[in-house]
Amino acid sequence: MEFQTKIGKSIPDKIYVHGYNLTEDLIGNITLADMAFLGAKHRKPTENESKMLNALLVAICEHGFTPSSISTRLTYLGAPESVQSAVAAGLLGAGTVYLGAMEYVAEMLQKAFQKYGEEYDIKELASIIINERQESGQQLPGFGHPVHKPEDPRTTKLFEISEQLGFNGKNSQLLKEIHRQFCEKKGKTITLNAVGAIGAIMADMEIDYRVVKSFAVASRAVGLVAHIAEEIEHGRKDSIGQQLFNYIEEHTEYQG
Repeated sequence: MEFQTKIGKSIPDKIYVHGYNLTEDLIGNITLADMAFLGAKHRKPTENESKMLNALLVAICEHGFTPSSISTRLTYLGAPESVQSAVAAGLLGAGTVYLGAMEYVAEMLQKAFQKYGEEYDIKELASIIINERQESGQQLPGFGHPVHKPEDPRTTKLFEISEQLGFNGKNSQLLKEIHRQFCEKKGKTITLNAVGAIGAIMADMEIDYRVVKSFAVASRAVGLVAHIAEEIEHGRKDSIGQQLFNYIEEHTEYQG
C-alpha cells in the first residue's frame, strides 16, 4: 500500500515541505511560527500574518508556575534521562482552564457567524450567544483570570497589535461586545484574558478553530524548555522540582 502526503517529500538531493524547497525557500527565510502557519494554511504567511502569529505565540509561551510547568519539573525530577517526557507531561494540561480556552473561543465565534451569518448586528449576536450559553448551562470561554484583574495586560497589547496589522475583524469585535454585555450583566468587570483574545484574533486570521489549540501547545513546548534548563542549573538536590516533591511529602498524611 502506498501512502501519500503533500506535507513532506524527500529525494536524494532535495527535501520538499508543503511544496517548498526546504533548504532554498524555508531555512533561514521563515520563522518557526511561520512554519506552523504554513502547516495549518498550506501557504507561507504574509508579513502581517507572520508578525501577528509570532506575537500571539510569544504571549502564551511562558506564564510562571502553572500546572504545565510544575508537571514538567516533577517529571524531569523522576526521569531526567527523558527530556521529551518532561515536555510532554507539561503539554497534557492544555485544557479548558489553561491554554485550551482559545480553541473554545474561536469555535464559539466561528460557529456563531456560520449559524447566523449577517442576519444580526454585532450587539444582537453577542446577546444571542450569551443567552444561548446561559440557557444550555455553558460557560463563556475566555473570561476570568486568578491574577490579572480587572485587565490582562497581554489582551490589551495583542488587540493593539491586531488593530495595527489589520486583524481586528468581526470575531474580535464580537468577543469585545460579548465582554461588554457580560460585564454589564454581572455588574462588575470580568477579565477578558489573553487566550480569549488569541482565539478571536486567530479566528480573524481565518484559522480553523480545530487547530487553534495546536498553536498553544507548540508555544508552551518552547516555554517549558526554560523550566527544564532551570532544573539543570539548580542541580537535582536544590531543584524546584525536588523542593516541590519534598513539600508534598512533608504535608501528606499517610494512612495505613
